[in-house]
Parts: sequence; structure tokens; C-alpha cells
Amino acid sequence: MKRDLTGRRLVVTGAARGIGANVARLAVARGARVALIGLEANRLKALADELGPAASWREADVRDGGSLQLAIDESADVMGGIDLLVANAGVVAYGTVRQAEDTAFERVIDVNLTGTFRTLKYATPHLVRSGGHVTVVASALSFLALPSMSSYGASKAGVEMLALAYRQEVAHLGVTVGLVHPSWVETDLVKGAERDIPSFVRMRSELPYPGNVTTSVEKAAGAIVDGLATRRARVYVPRAVGAVAWAKAAAGSAVGWLWVRRFAGRWVPTLEREIQALGRNEQLVPGEAEARSRARSEPALDRRQGRPRT
Repeated sequence: MKRDLTGRRLVVTGAARGIGANVARLAVARGARVALIGLEANRLKALADELGPAASWREADVRDGGSLQLAIDESADVMGGIDLLVANAGVVAYGTVRQAEDTAFERVIDVNLTGTFRTLKYATPHLVRSGGHVTVVASALSFLALPSMSSYGASKAGVEMLALAYRQEVAHLGVTVGLVHPSWVETDLVKGAERDIPSFVRMRSELPYPGNVTTSVEKAAGAIVDGLATRRARVYVPRAVGAVAWAKAAAGSAVGWLWVRRFAGRWVPTLEREIQALGRNEQLVPGEAEARSRARSEPALDRRQGRPRT
């Protein structure tokens, strides 16, 4: 039986599309009030309109601590507090270490890891007041490295350690912390990688299960919302990813390295050629680059009044 979220006040970052948007939909359907934080103002507004009076929204870049803190504080004001948080904002970049651009690598770390830090930092006072629960979206790549995804894997491994340290720091304050480890989910990030790098799909097909399957975004969001309702410490999507976490030591062993080395040797040259031909390291989600530029250079809009906030 699915537990409802009636009366729960939830903040979701990275809420404009994909997992974040679907978490918001399911949470509202189960009785929660939701504050949407992210970029792409038009998408956020459309989602809030779809969800009705239970939803509000704020545009903020998780790389900008000032605007993020303001968005979280305003969300708490609108809802009368924050009980639940899903730290979901994330981006991806391509390229092996030797070919990755510095700026692309840094951006992934800043959004995925440091952005999660900022989100937790500024939400903490509200969560302490409510004895709330945080769900941090990490990845199966928190503990399984893949070639050409070094920045993403490093950021998600860091996110896991950040969340585990934060869990210890706030336990005595009554705040609980959960981690989500999705494998491949049918989001714009994964579809963009498949579109940009044809060999990416073929490489994934050679990975052992569950690395060779893709989960629907609706199923991933459902697992996250179930985890919110029960304040779960770990959520794996699909559940078999949990076995991958336990197999981390074996994959890094001398025996495991024999397979990994052959696998990487077969795919790295092809991946590097395709990424080089692509002419960029960053994945460009439609509208995302423009939204980031606008969020950092223009005054944010007052989302309740529809005018610039001064």
C-alpha cells in the first residue's frame, strides 16, 4: 500500500523536467504541497499551472548561492515550512580526462556536487524546524566508473560522501537523509547522450545487468516518492543496483580489472573519436544553457507577482 504525503511540504530542485518534474507530479497526487526550483522558467510555470494550487515555483541556479537561498526561503514562506527535500539538479559532460575541457569538468562538479552542498546548506534551517527528510539523487555511477564520464562519476561519488557526512551532522537535529542511486533513466540527459554519442548505447549493452537496461522516468520518480513517504535511507533504481554497490570491491579487484581493462580498451578509442567529432564536451539540454545564462545575469522574477524582484 502506498503511503500518502498529505500535508507534507516538499521542495524539488532540478524540477523543470525529467525526474524532478515527475517527482513533483506524483507527490502532489499523493497529497503534498510542492515548491519547484530550477531553471527554464517557462517549463516551471507550466508545471506549476498543471499541478494547481498545491505548487509554487522559483527560478534559481544551484551554482548561485544567493539566488538559491532566496528561492528556498521563499518556498518555505509560501508553504509555511519545508518537510521534505529532493536535491535533484544535475548535468553531464562527455570526454575522457585527457580530452575533457576544464570548464566543462568544473561545471559538472559545480552543479552536481557543490550545487547539492548549497541546497542542503540553505534548506537545513527549515528541515531542522520540521524534523524533515532529505533525498539526495546520486547515481549508480557513485560506485561504478565508466570511461568518458569521469566528471559525472566524480561528482556523484562526491555527492554520496557529502550526503553520508550530512546524515551524521543532522541526525541529532531530527533530520533524516536518504540517497537515490539510479542506473540509466529515460531522461533528457540519457537520451541526449544516446543522440550525441552513438557508441554510448552499444557500450552500455555490454555492461552486466542492471547497467544494460533503462528505467522509465515515471518508475524512477515513483521509487523516489515511495522513499520520501517512508524516509528510506537508500533507494536503488532498479533495485538490482543495490547489488552493484556491494560488488564495488570486486569490480576494483585484480580479477575484476582484467574484464574492465578489456572493456575500456575496446570502447575508449571509439568514444574519444565520436566526442572529438561532436566538437563539444557539454551536453546541451534544450533551453538549459539559455536559462543558466539568464538566471545569472538578469533579476529573478517574483513568481507570485510575475514581475522583477528588486
